[in-house]
Amino acid sequence: MSSPALSWPRVYWRQSRAHRYSLLFALPLLLAYEVMAAVLGHGEPQAIRNGADVLLKSVFITLLGPRGPLVFGALLIGVSLWLVVRDMRAHGRRLAPRVFAGMMAESIVLALAFGVVVASITTRVLAPFAAMVQAPMQQLDTPTQLMVSLGAGLYEELLFRVLLVGAIAALGARVLGWQQLTAGIVAVGVGALVFSAFHYVGPFGDRLEAGSFTFRLIAGIFFSALFVTRGFGITAWTHALYDVFLLFG
Repeated sequence: MSSPALSWPRVYWRQSRAHRYSLLFALPLLLAYEVMAAVLGHGEPQAIRNGADVLLKSVFITLLGPRGPLVFGALLIGVSLWLVVRDMRAHGRRLAPRVFAGMMAESIVLALAFGVVVASITTRVLAPFAAMVQAPMQQLDTPTQLMVSLGAGLYEELLFRVLLVGAIAALGARVLGWQQLTAGIVAVGVGALVFSAFHYVGPFGDRLEAGSFTFRLIAGIFFSALFVTRGFGITAWTHALYDVFLLFG
């Protein structure tokens, strides 16, 4: 029989992926981003927000008009709470604070490692090319950049990992009959390509350059693989923290 010290990493690995931990862990990101967006935007409909947030809510605005964002927010919170409650009913209502602490520590380490590893890979791959271009978003003030960075962790992971990567993986495994590994690899690759291309769309998108596109392609592979293995909460916080570290680094 394994000792508690030896079994804890296995318990943490499993529990940190569960809805009751993963979704609740991401909740502060949602609250911080939405509050900052409301304060900095002064309630203006054309205020600057994260691009993935705008894209998701635009679908609801097209279908439901001005009530679209409110319906989207209610749906997002409602589905999340339903998943959390269902998970807690199945596995117990008590939550372990040390799991959340471990998830934060893991996200910080992954965000720091991401900056070193991905930057190193990109430098090697792109040695013949020029450096990455200056993103138009960097022309914004620091509070707005911080708000957009938090939104990137939340809404880009929701759009590109939960919806896109999750849908491709499910389609490959359940409809096309692929092995789970094959479906996961294809989902990670396609999701990374779409994720990178998304950053060149809209008024605050980057100018298309080989350096920035490849960097974001590698980043997309990293985040997509992280989502498949560690779930939404840790991936969202890793992405947000990396962007924040980059902002203040």
